[in-house]
Amino acid sequence: MIRSGIGYDVHRLVPERKLILGGVEIPYTLGLDGHSDADVLLHAIKDALLGAAGLGDIGRHFPDTDGRYKGISSLKLLVEVGAILNRHGYCVNNIDATIVAQKPKLAPYIAQMNQNIAEALQLTVGQVNVKATTTEGLGFAGQGQGMAAYATASITAAKV
Repeated sequence: MIRSGIGYDVHRLVPERKLILGGVEIPYTLGLDGHSDADVLLHAIKDALLGAAGLGDIGRHFPDTDGRYKGISSLKLLVEVGAILNRHGYCVNNIDATIVAQKPKLAPYIAQMNQNIAEALQLTVGQVNVKATTTEGLGFAGQGQGMAAYATASITAAKV
């Protein structure tokens, strides 16, 4: 049985925070605000994976009211989501995701993001596709107030 899920996340850009996307620290004057490292891309991917499996969302599994997750690497949590899927008899087929950000240019970092995600989920790089786009200056992302990410995931039930 093949299942699919979608994920969406958004975070505000603020000073004095690192910008982490796909587990890559990107040089920039602003970073994303959040309880964990605020990796908007990985948050959307985790929600897509959990949604595909019908297992809720990251807020259910890693609530921001739990101090254990303060500042935690979203890559570590992605590894845990992979383990949750495995325990429930699912394996990941593929992930497709889009980061929405006006600045900085993300093209130089996409290959490493794909690699990080693939390694965290024990996938091949060919099963992961990250893209980035701007909004032509429109909306909160286009005005540099924040970033968003969309993700889709396809999983297979190992036990039918």
